[in-house]
Amino acid sequence: MTAPAQQPPTPQEVQGFVEIFDRVVSNVEHAVLGKDHAVRLALTALFAEGHLLVEDVPGVGKTSLARAIAASVRGQWRRIQFTPDLLPSDVSGVTIFNQANRNFEFHQGPIFANVVVADEINRASPKTQSALLEVMEEQVVTVDGVGHNVPRPFMVVATQNPVEMDGTYRLPEAQLDRFLMRISIGYPDERVEVEVLRGAAAGRSVDQLRPVTDTETISRLVTLASRVHIADPLYLYSVRLAAATRSLDEVRVGVSPRGAISLTRAARVWALSKGRAYVIPEDLKELAGPVLAHRLLLAPDAQMRGSTADGVLRQALEAVAVPQPVGAGSD
Repeated sequence: MTAPAQQPPTPQEVQGFVEIFDRVVSNVEHAVLGKDHAVRLALTALFAEGHLLVEDVPGVGKTSLARAIAASVRGQWRRIQFTPDLLPSDVSGVTIFNQANRNFEFHQGPIFANVVVADEINRASPKTQSALLEVMEEQVVTVDGVGHNVPRPFMVVATQNPVEMDGTYRLPEAQLDRFLMRISIGYPDERVEVEVLRGAAAGRSVDQLRPVTDTETISRLVTLASRVHIADPLYLYSVRLAAATRSLDEVRVGVSPRGAISLTRAARVWALSKGRAYVIPEDLKELAGPVLAHRLLLAPDAQMRGSTADGVLRQALEAVAVPQPVGAGSD
């Protein structure tokens, strides 16, 4: 039997989501100035129960973004500095024998937090990077055959520097596919940078942020976002968009079905943050770059010609027909 369709959020629920979402955005922007779009994308990943890869040069606020999100939702955050000698147990935790009670006890690693900053993730060995795979997908850490649930909401915010590649390990495709989005924060404009300097001189920091909601509310709104309506033509559009990336000559590996699922998950939250209980084609198109581009592997000759994943994705977007406008009651 087919499961009954969930009822889309009511106008009151939509309004409540928008108010909390905007409140968190405003609070985070006290620490990450002038980056409204990047903040909204990061919060979309949080409400979609996804993970975020921030690829940017040092000093533009990658860690501040993660810390500000955790502070805004009264959540716990941990930072893991990835280095070549970091061990998997340094991330997940270890089981230690307690001499007092003669039992083995599990000591949690820094992965047990609501927001985990995996700083310079590409500096750790592939073995340590793989320690994140299970918890990112299943939200469970298995040590010595015993599973331990991480708190919810749970989001990994991984950073990597795209310029300095000496002594780094490229993230494997399986791990890249676990990230819901990849974004860049970028340098601030002149006016915003002056404000950043002013704030630094006045001693303003992320530590001064006060929470504007809590993790229980975030978990409830995550469930609410899953009820946002997506019409069948938009599911088909997502599938065709993923399929289009697989047929391009420049692409060695296209977007997987997981990528298409991630796009619709993120689009639900994005639509809800815009005050709608249903997804429209523009939601999918706007999120295609952050959600899909990092999942594309280009052919070597395409890379030599200077092709980029974003450019190839634009080709796919142009090749796939956009569905006619659809709303909450359409199929």
